[in-house]
Amino acid sequence: MNHTPLIVRQAELGDLEPLSQLFDEYRLFYEQASNVEGARQFLEERLGRRESVVFLAIEPVSGGAVGFTQLYPSFSSISMKRVWILNDLYVREEYRNQGAAKLLLEAAKSHARQTDAKGLELSTAMTNVRAQRLYETIGYERDTAFYHYFLSL
Repeated sequence: MNHTPLIVRQAELGDLEPLSQLFDEYRLFYEQASNVEGARQFLEERLGRRESVVFLAIEPVSGGAVGFTQLYPSFSSISMKRVWILNDLYVREEYRNQGAAKLLLEAAKSHARQTDAKGLELSTAMTNVRAQRLYETIGYERDTAFYHYFLSL
């Protein structure tokens, strides 16, 4: 197990190969079929069109990507400010419990502040207690005032 401090940086189009692999692993975690080429195309569109911001956790000795988070922009009409949706967060199994997720969450928070956002929004499965503990430990508050709905098309 590696204990070298990880670094986090914003992903660019040149990071598509390692990012696509991580994204495919993330999708596998959520029981989706592997599709590295589809992941690459999806991410290339998001980054190329500036429709998302992605941060990578990097192991500095090897330079390998070990985790990522992807943010999508949204807006709050009431506050008339930007909101970032923290849509994806994934860290490879062998790098968990080494602070990678926390570093990625901190990068997202810093980005939100730099863009004068109202805040960050995320959702997680009710059964994902491990993630819930992490989010609440660093200041995220569970929404108890609103129900969230989704219309499948």
